[in-house]
Amino acid sequence: MTRTDPQADLFHTLARDGFAHVAAARMRSLFEAAGPLADLAEFTASWDDLGLDTYMADGGRYRKRRFGVFAAEADGPIVRMPHQPHYQSRDYNALNGGIERWFAPIAEAVGAGPSMRAILATCRSLFDRLAPGRAWHIEVHQFRIEARPGVAGRPTPEGMHRDGVDYVLVLLIRRENIRSGVTSIHDLEGHTLGSFTLAEPLAAALVDDHRVMHGVTPVEPEDPARPAFRDVLVVTFRDAR
Repeated sequence: MTRTDPQADLFHTLARDGFAHVAAARMRSLFEAAGPLADLAEFTASWDDLGLDTYMADGGRYRKRRFGVFAAEADGPIVRMPHQPHYQSRDYNALNGGIERWFAPIAEAVGAGPSMRAILATCRSLFDRLAPGRAWHIEVHQFRIEARPGVAGRPTPEGMHRDGVDYVLVLLIRRENIRSGVTSIHDLEGHTLGSFTLAEPLAAALVDDHRVMHGVTPVEPEDPARPAFRDVLVVTFRDAR
């Protein structure tokens, strides 16, 4: 009997188009093939304990986050690295780049838990297929974008952009009382290749950062009397050589 390859269609889509929009049920099945999401409720709840991003050059106070760094040698395990700053050059982030940004670390239990392990293993398996033999520098970001009456939250305040890495996963964790938040994918000349909204927990966008740019429209509260936010996990893989 021929064994089904659970990543084959996603691999071919990314290789052909440079991006993929993956429905929540499909993404969940890929993660569960790598390991049980046994702590998913606790993993999701950890977004309630993020620190304010105080580096926003636009003066905004709508973004909260935590950050962690992992590494994987070719054919070696994924290991967490000592806490360190996040850095992007201004070539990739004209708004907030050019400085070391120190964020609160992702909690140890979250970083070592089964959900995070399954997510990282799934990404590593897929990206290894696209770029075999790499040693990876992996950065993981927990983001909460808050929206208030009259103050939209901006998931990508730097606009349509690349991250300066090889591959990116944007995974929706939760949407609460918001509208908009449309993800757009453009080629490097600025032509739109696709647009979609991550609407259900575990829906995802994956991008080849060398080939496409991505951005997300601001989010606004549906009911101004209630809290409104968009929680995502962003995972980037960059060749560590």
